[in-house]
Amino acid sequence: MFWLATEDHDFAEVNHTWVFDGKHQPVKLEINGSAGSSQPVGEVRLTSVPTDILRESLREFPFGAEVADRVAMAYIPGRTLGQAFGELLRDLLSGFGILQIDPMAPAVRSLAAPTIRAALSQAQELKKLVLERNRELNAAGYHAQVHVEDETSFFFLLENGRRIALRKHNGNYLAADGHFSPEELIDRAEHISPNALLRPVVQDSILPTVAYIGGPAELAYLAQSAVLYSTLLGRMPVPVHRSGFTVVDQRGRKLMNRYQLCLNDFFHGEDALRERVAAALVPQGLRGVVEETRGALSQAVERLEAELAAFDPTLDEAVRKSYNKIAYQLSKIERKVGREMMARDGRAAHDANYLLNLIYPRKHLQERLYSIIPFLAKHGFALINELADNINLDCPDHQLLVA
Repeated sequence: MFWLATEDHDFAEVNHTWVFDGKHQPVKLEINGSAGSSQPVGEVRLTSVPTDILRESLREFPFGAEVADRVAMAYIPGRTLGQAFGELLRDLLSGFGILQIDPMAPAVRSLAAPTIRAALSQAQELKKLVLERNRELNAAGYHAQVHVEDETSFFFLLENGRRIALRKHNGNYLAADGHFSPEELIDRAEHISPNALLRPVVQDSILPTVAYIGGPAELAYLAQSAVLYSTLLGRMPVPVHRSGFTVVDQRGRKLMNRYQLCLNDFFHGEDALRERVAAALVPQGLRGVVEETRGALSQAVERLEAELAAFDPTLDEAVRKSYNKIAYQLSKIERKVGREMMARDGRAAHDANYLLNLIYPRKHLQERLYSIIPFLAKHGFALINELADNINLDCPDHQLLVA
């Protein structure tokens, strides 16, 4: 089952996505919609969709045209953002039989109402439990993913096409343009939307959930929500960390081997990656001489330190400082040689840029920036099954997948 986030109201967070073109340059796609302030994003009507930019970005890929067609069939002006996303997801995952749940659907709101009422009735006690839970997490060296203070409530009001935040004040709830008693909100439970901590509890009160699959932030919510589960449901699903992948093509894998790169080498910025690539370009003979020099220097300093220990131990620190300076200069020379090789080899600079934009675009993990769309355009729809086949529930580690 897949819970659609249609009731969230941060339009700026979901009105865009990123793809890449044939040169692995990131391309931002942004939709225009009639989004009002605090409007649930699932109800935003699409007025225009950048399918032309998408087609141009994907045109060099073997499956680019087909993928763009299928996106265009889902994202039609006039549809809501929730309808378009749900349609594309059903199309791409049609072989998996995943049930979609839309929390804005009246039938779902009706099913959620009993838990909302219970949470409103016990709100004061629930707040105390969450605050205590936050202290326990902080004391154990973790953190509270959702900040909670005395005025925080677990509820939003759905009214006039808006999702309005409610704040606690003297036992009542304040909105931007009014105030409500707990009893008034209980009577309107079908129009109350839960916050991030209460939402999973509401979900699992409706559905017979065995396992909850989420990313790091979602699982951090559950660490706080555990006390809400215990009080409101008396049960809780098994948290399962979602699988994470970085997808690299055959060319990318060969380039990583050529420049002796591993996945972690990409997470320290462009300059650090260029240094690693440059280091791999230093001729083997020269690299060997530098290593021999470094080794000989180390052995010489060790002999000198042994002699000084008997003569005057206070001189040892001066020798060690001098050695560190010489070793630093050797490394500096090695880096200069690498940069010179990089300057002579324009291909290496291009390769570094190609890899960085694929693996760590705009200083983000690949899966945290790019949509799956350009990967399907490049590798075909069989990539979805390949990803599914490589999911290992016993190993939540991030995986490098060569497609």
